[in-house]
Amino acid sequence: MNMVRNSCSPSFRTFGLAVQAMVVLANNQQNCPSCFLAEQLQSEATLMRKIMAQLARAGLIETREGRDGGYRLTRAAGCITLADIYTALHIGGEMCRTMGEATGTHPFGMQMKTVFNDLVTELDECMLAVLSKHTVEEYVGRAIC
Repeated sequence: MNMVRNSCSPSFRTFGLAVQAMVVLANNQQNCPSCFLAEQLQSEATLMRKIMAQLARAGLIETREGRDGGYRLTRAAGCITLADIYTALHIGGEMCRTMGEATGTHPFGMQMKTVFNDLVTELDECMLAVLSKHTVEEYVGRAIC
């Protein structure tokens, strides 16, 4: 039996889940608990809570505890860009760290670590430029929840 392996970086998987969660929140007027988000995205509630905590720390969502608790957007979906989400999740730093792990502590490895840091900085700037052009509201209009 051949197993298909997901080659997507955990960071970009997290980003994909975060964008989807934000679209679900934008489509719902009431607070959405993590179990509801997990069900909608067919993911684990604990993973969703970790992602949502990062988005809350960045001020993109607010949380409410208790029986009627859950998450909701702090501002209109049209005012939240995908770059806001990407930045909240610190994905660029994760990419830099993982590329750096491919290098060694020998002189050549240390030189390559510097080269990789420069490359990741440039990639991150390009990524943010593209993601800044897209809002959560745009994806609400393109997805049926």
